[in-house]
Amino acid sequence: MKTFCKSLIGGTVIAFALACTPAADAQNMQTGYFDDNYMYRFQSNPAFANENGFVSMPGLGNLNVGVDGTIGVKHILYNINGKTTTLLNPGVSAAEVLDGLKNKSRLGVSLRETVIAVGFKGIGGYNTVSVGARADLNIGLPKDIFRIAKEGVSNSVYDLSGLSARAAGWAEVSLGHSHAIGKKLRVGANFKVLVGVGSAVTKIDRAELQLHDNVWNGIVDARLNTSVKGLTYKQGYNDKTDRDYVNGFDFDDFSPVNGFGVAFDLGAVYELTKDWQLSASLLDLGFISWGNNMEATTGGEQQVSTDEFTFNVDNNDSFDKFKDNLSKLYQLEDKGDQGSRISGIGATFNIGAQYTLPVYRRLKFGLLNTTRINGNFSWTDFRLSANVEPVHWFSATASFGMGTFGPALGWMVNFKTKGINFFVATDTTPFKLAKQGVPLNSNANVNLGLNFPF
Repeated sequence: MKTFCKSLIGGTVIAFALACTPAADAQNMQTGYFDDNYMYRFQSNPAFANENGFVSMPGLGNLNVGVDGTIGVKHILYNINGKTTTLLNPGVSAAEVLDGLKNKSRLGVSLRETVIAVGFKGIGGYNTVSVGARADLNIGLPKDIFRIAKEGVSNSVYDLSGLSARAAGWAEVSLGHSHAIGKKLRVGANFKVLVGVGSAVTKIDRAELQLHDNVWNGIVDARLNTSVKGLTYKQGYNDKTDRDYVNGFDFDDFSPVNGFGVAFDLGAVYELTKDWQLSASLLDLGFISWGNNMEATTGGEQQVSTDEFTFNVDNNDSFDKFKDNLSKLYQLEDKGDQGSRISGIGATFNIGAQYTLPVYRRLKFGLLNTTRINGNFSWTDFRLSANVEPVHWFSATASFGMGTFGPALGWMVNFKTKGINFFVATDTTPFKLAKQGVPLNSNANVNLGLNFPF
């Protein structure tokens, strides 16, 4: 959030660049939902029980990283005369940038890592104990943020309302139990204790800018809440308005613990017939109470103006000046520590149906609907999959999904022998890569793990 406080446009572009590198992301693996050999199905539905107990490889039991959204590297990086450049290069036309964008773009990045996990039979069912780390970043961007970057001062009105960003990181300790009720029904639950590391929420309810040759006018209503232990805001001063405003942040005595919470996963599996199985789960039903809630706000709608304008879209060197001018338009006042702040972690609902081929029971087909309930950053995915286990030590899955972020082709290979299990999978296969190896679109992820069954 530092760059956002310093500059609306600059922070956005930097956030894109960071988010579009495959350094973090992950929800639960949808492609592995119907694979009996996938030992972490309990994270997608706690009613699922493994055939064997297991112990994870510390740090590598289940690592899922990726990114999804409606904008990607191809919207940020361009090729000019054989060289890679950004959308800000004057050689990249405004039409080339804007024609491929929606009115509202989204980008989501998250990380899920199982640090250690154990699964075992007992207490009348199947039990799991796991410790993991998770992080999520979501950004919502109006199209006009790219218009202003490419068009500059063109006697135009730009509407940046709805620009938002949400980031959070936490650790979780999970206790799970799956129990059979009769011969057809199995239910399960995970109870999770959450330890928050940090959270930041930026929301611009209204930002209407009128850029003229002589003056920039704006109506702005914006808020920033940051909950990181030891964080404070830096102050700048506008001598024209006689007002202090936030232009960065400092850290003093940082601590990795800044909140606590709880969450539940609930699930059920029902054997409808010998060939048909139905399942449903509700995940991450919970919250974190954050401390050190540092708030900066415009204090409601504010009318602002500046006669300092130096930005020229044909001169890349003037971009920093443009960022500084924009920061004077949406000045946020430091309100200090507002005490605790409670936020949800985003719930997920799964409902699935599995069909086992009667003539070859090692081949199964599945239909899964996954819906992420996360306010403005909610999404849904419908996925058809086929899973085959030709031998007891190997299974493979192919899946095709369609949803909020478009079509996706997924796959999983799972090796399981006595004493060792290894899997690698993806819900979204990237088919086009930039020279740097980064996917050109914003949908890509990888899931892998090493475990020791017993």
